Amino acid sequence: MACATLVVITAGALVTSNDAGLSVPDWPTSFGYLVKVPHFVGGVRYEWSHRMVAGTLVTLTLAIALWTFLVEKRRWLRWLAIGAFCTVIAQATLGGLTVLFFQPPWLSTAHATVAQTFFCIAVAIAVFTGRQWVDRPETSRPRVEPDSRHPSLFTLTCLSIVVLYVQLILGGMFRHHGMSWWPHVLNAIVVSFVLAWTAIRAISVYSNIDAVRRPAIGMLALLITQLCLGFTAFLTRVAWGRDAAQPELPMVASTVAHVAVGALLLATTVVLAIQVWRNIPVALTERVPLARRDASAA
Repeated sequence: MACATLVVITAGALVTSNDAGLSVPDWPTSFGYLVKVPHFVGGVRYEWSHRMVAGTLVTLTLAIALWTFLVEKRRWLRWLAIGAFCTVIAQATLGGLTVLFFQPPWLSTAHATVAQTFFCIAVAIAVFTGRQWVDRPETSRPRVEPDSRHPSLFTLTCLSIVVLYVQLILGGMFRHHGMSWWPHVLNAIVVSFVLAWTAIRAISVYSNIDAVRRPAIGMLALLITQLCLGFTAFLTRVAWGRDAAQPELPMVASTVAHVAVGALLLATTVVLAIQVWRNIPVALTERVPLARRDASAA
């Protein structure tokens, strides 16, 4: 489901980058039909293909939600699977509304934001149902001291998610012609600083915990890749392609890769936050019982 979601996000980026969002003018039908394959003329190939892979994802998500609800013993995970299905339905609805309302920037940005939110949920479900999460006993985890640094690593991971969401919204508004490019570029500096701080803290302090070290290394590598792709996308879209009659291949390729890697970066940051929450206790939670014991002793 997570892999299929990444395919849908990539297909959606192809639609936006090729200015093909209104190539199929009706919804939920396509040229009046539900399943008939239209002639792939111009941007129709991108828009119709995006709809088909998105419909497949909805079916897959429904199957996994039902399966999880029937066989999973963890109640919170059952509700997460149901939440995933509700999210993908909301995503499909937003996609249809962008067509019916002729792609207002705020609606198209919401469509992109919910898509990456669903991707994070799908990745989280994959983590929670993986063998390393389910079969790993509590006693096998490395013993670590409570994180007494300020801010804690968990706080840094949450802050990383927040600044990435801000970047996602700013980038969506820029791509859909609802905002200039400079807020997106300025926030990229903030994102780079926060994510680098988070990843270096995790790698340097908790290198003995594989579940924390691996996503931290992945996050740092994806951040560097994303910055390179973002610079390339800026050059091809703003500096070189501003007066192009139609989207050119370098701009399309760099922008689509930028969107896909951005989705992977957000999902990896969510995984890091989950693993930090599971493996590294925060010192503040340890001080409460100590303070109570000291008070009772007095």
